[in-house]
Order: sequence, then structure tokens, then C-alpha cells
Amino acid sequence: MADTSQYKVGKVLSVDTKSAKGGGGKPLRACSVDIGDEGNPITVVTSASNVREGSRIVIAPIGSFIINDEGEEITVKKTTVGGVVSEGIFCDAKMLGWAGGAQGIAAQVPDSFELGSAPPPTKPGGPSGNTNGYGNNAGESAAVEVKGLFEKKLTKEEKKKLAEEKRKARKAAKEAKSKNDGDCAQDGEES
Repeated sequence: MADTSQYKVGKVLSVDTKSAKGGGGKPLRACSVDIGDEGNPITVVTSASNVREGSRIVIAPIGSFIINDEGEEITVKKTTVGGVVSEGIFCDAKMLGWAGGAQGIAAQVPDSFELGSAPPPTKPGGPSGNTNGYGNNAGESAAVEVKGLFEKKLTKEEKKKLAEEKRKARKAAKEAKSKNDGDCAQDGEES
């Protein structure tokens, strides 16, 4: 893994889609990015589809090192991509050594991370992350249960048990109602 202390958190100020195609036939995007250098944004050309104006993204600026697919350390240099000068690379989760995240998708961080600061050592809010996405230890704030996109499927036995519990609850509610109705009828007869 490369030394990520040279990487910076930046905010995308603008995105200009270019007609040239990048890797995989995706359109290239020239992004103006503020990396905390007092009004001197840099330009980063990318094919990452999740880059939007206002996104906080981790950047490997010129002079930092990345590890390529062959495991070789490469220095990030100013390069022309699709006719536009690029002054850095948007990092993905794999480049940062984070658990989770897809290759080729720019790693994003919450707005609580300062522009120009080093990225967190683990994915904010991620499975092995020690922060809750706001720079706090997860234990410092109330835990919020986030349900997954898909719930676990129940086994036949679990479905039968759940159905039986529902039947018992309905029967108990029905009996309670009929008892209450019976009590009301008796009260009416006594009057």
C-alpha cells in the first residue's frame, strides 16, 4: 500500500464532461478541485462515474505515490488526459487500503473532513472503520441501525413460526374483542 499521508481531501468545485472516452469507454470528466490551497484549485481528469459537484473526494496530488496493479510504486505527475492537463488522481478505496468500495469509484468522505487534510486510515462508516463518518469514534455517539438493501430470507421453519405467532396474536385479539363486546352487552342488559 502507498503512503496515503501525502493524499489530500478535496472538494469538487465543477465537473466538465469531455467527449473523449477514458478506460472502459466511459466519458472523461475534467474536475476543478479545491484541496485547501487558498483559492488555487487543481484540475483532475477522471472517468469515475460517482464524481459530482460538491463531492468531498480523496486525491493523490502531483508528487505523491500510488501503487499500480502490478504492485509497482509510481509517482503522480502532471499529465495530459483527453487534451486536458490533470494535476492528480482521484483515489478509490483499494488505493487507500480501505475495506469495501469498488475499484474505479472515487473514494468519498463526509463534509466534516477538512480540505487539504490527509484521508482517514479506514473508510468512514465502513465495516472496519473506527469512525462514524464524522471524525468521532463510533462509541462516542448513539448507534444507528442501518438496514441493508435486502433483508435475509427466512427459512421454512422461521416462516412457519412467524405465521403461527401471527395467528396466535390475531386469535388473542379476537378473543379480547369478543370478551369486551360481551361485557358491553351484559352492561346494557343490566341497565
